[in-house]
Amino acid sequence: MAPKKTSKGARGGGSSSSGGALEPPKPFRIAPDSLKPFTSSLSKKHVYIAHVDQKPASFKRKIFTVPILLNAVVFALFLWRMWYIIPYYIALLSSSFLGYENSTTIRMADLTYRQFFAVAGRRTLTFLFDFVLAVFVWPWPIEFVFGRKHGSPVSWRTAIGFRDKEIYVRRSRSWDTQVYGVDIFSEKPQGNEARTILWDMVRNATSPMLLQEKTGYLTMNGDWDLDWKAMVKATTLVDKKEISLDAFRTLVLCHHDKFGWIAIDMNASGENAQEDERRRQVFAFRDALTAIGKENLFYRWIEVIQFETQQGGFTQERQLEVAQKIRDLFKENGVDFDAFWKEAVGSDPSVGI
Repeated sequence: MAPKKTSKGARGGGSSSSGGALEPPKPFRIAPDSLKPFTSSLSKKHVYIAHVDQKPASFKRKIFTVPILLNAVVFALFLWRMWYIIPYYIALLSSSFLGYENSTTIRMADLTYRQFFAVAGRRTLTFLFDFVLAVFVWPWPIEFVFGRKHGSPVSWRTAIGFRDKEIYVRRSRSWDTQVYGVDIFSEKPQGNEARTILWDMVRNATSPMLLQEKTGYLTMNGDWDLDWKAMVKATTLVDKKEISLDAFRTLVLCHHDKFGWIAIDMNASGENAQEDERRRQVFAFRDALTAIGKENLFYRWIEVIQFETQQGGFTQERQLEVAQKIRDLFKENGVDFDAFWKEAVGSDPSVGI
């Protein structure tokens, strides 16, 4: 996102930092220095979204089994095709270039036009079929196992295994060419258009419904791809305690020539942001309770909240009583509400009461 001018014309104009540089306008902010070990490994030409998937490890293992089986079948079929077709191509080359007569040899004098076109048509379809297999299908299992540019699913799983809390990093696809090279903070038409495209893509990709209903592996689509190397890097940094796991909860990053790596504060970037965040927290809490076999407790929590808020007169004193009631409910079921909420959602437990 190369700025053509300073960003003073951007909405919510920036304020001077201690070094005299301008801050990007809200909801953008300069990425914290703590993320530098991670951002240093990213391409400056893409937009990145990271989030923490809290689906149970057993569920993720089942999901990952599908592409393993699919790629294994593709690989096996490709080997069978090679075993079947290579002798045919050897015979064809021997006949065509070396002059050896074999089953692939044809004599025009012995064929009618219809027979000739039939043979030519069959061979053309065979060449086309094998070309499609070699160029478009064969790379699937190769990239799945040995992907070089952005890593591979197998190298990622080998490095991190299966965990209840996993970091997923998505990388923007070709649409980002409409954003980079334009100053997204400019109020000119190009800047407004680029900012709108960026915001729409990010908003759709960070929808609480999407992140909670789908495991991270299934968030790939025509607009976003998973960056396996970045996921291994992020997980490694968290394991080494260099970056907190919470830093990757719905993290959006893009690069700007003036400000460097900037993040989008999803909690301050729209009138529905608080509602979306609240929905994300509820889904995360539900998934965590389901993972320990306490899904019924989630619905009882919902019933208590709905009943108490519908009674009216929800004073501060009444809120404290309801909070204690919820804590007691969870304690009866062997769950410490405050600790469990903090672990599952990552925010102040008072939000869930």
